[in-house]
Amino acid sequence: MEMGYTLSGLVVGFIVGVTGVGGGSLMTPLLIMVFGIQPAIAVGTDLLYAALTKTGGAWVHSRQKTVHWKLVGHLAMGSVPAAIVTVMVLNVISVDHDFFSKLITSTLGFALILTALALLFRQQLTRLGRSRFGFLVEWRDRHIVSATIVTGAILGILVTISSVGAGALGMVVLFMLYPRLPAVTLVGSDIAHAVPLTLVAGLGHAYMGSVDYSLLVSLLVGSLPGIYLGSHVSKRIPDRLLRPVLATILIIIGIKLVT
Repeated sequence: MEMGYTLSGLVVGFIVGVTGVGGGSLMTPLLIMVFGIQPAIAVGTDLLYAALTKTGGAWVHSRQKTVHWKLVGHLAMGSVPAAIVTVMVLNVISVDHDFFSKLITSTLGFALILTALALLFRQQLTRLGRSRFGFLVEWRDRHIVSATIVTGAILGILVTISSVGAGALGMVVLFMLYPRLPAVTLVGSDIAHAVPLTLVAGLGHAYMGSVDYSLLVSLLVGSLPGIYLGSHVSKRIPDRLLRPVLATILIIIGIKLVT
C-alpha cells in the first residue's frame, strides 16, 4: 500500500510541477475515492503534505524577491484566524462521524468545481481585473486591504475543511485584486501564504488525530521527485492543453463527491 501512496505522490507531484495546480485538488479526492482513506484523515494529511512541499517553493521565491510580504500578511490576517476557528468548530462537530465526513466531502466537491472553473476562465477573470470599470475599480482600490483580509478568511475556511483552494482559487482572486503586480510576484505571494495557512490547518487536524504520518511520508517520497521532473518538462507540454484536461477531471470528481 505504501508503494501505491508513493506512486500517487509521484503522479500528483508531476502534475503540480507541470501545471502549478493540482496538489490538494487531486491528492485529497485520490486518497478518498481510490484508497478509501477517511475524509478527515485525507484532508489533515494533505494539509501537512502541502505545508512541507510549499515551504521549499516559498523559500525559492523569497530568495528571488518575488514575494509581496505585505500582501501575504494581509491574507494571513484573515486566513490563519479563520483556520483556527474552523478547526475548533470541526473538533466540536466531529462527534457525529457521518456528518463530519459528509461535510468534508461536500465542501471538497464544491471546492473542486470552483477550482476547475477558475482554471478554465482564469485569463478572462484576469482581464476583468485589469479592465476599467469606473466605480468598481475605485471601490477595489479603496478597500483593497479589507478585501484581501476577507479573501484570506474565505480561503482559510475552505482550505481547512477541504485542503483545496489556496492554489487556483487564491490566484484568481489575487489577479483580480492586484492586476498591477507582476504575475510571478502573485504566484510567489500565493505560495508563501499557503505555508502558514496549511501548516496551522494541518496542525489543527493533527490535534484532532486526523493525520496519518506514515501516509504523509509515503506521499512525500513520491511527490518531491515528481515535482522536480514535472518542473523540468513543463515547458514542453502546452498549457492550453493541460489546463482544460485537468479542469475536466476536477469537475467530474467534484460532481461525484457532491452527489
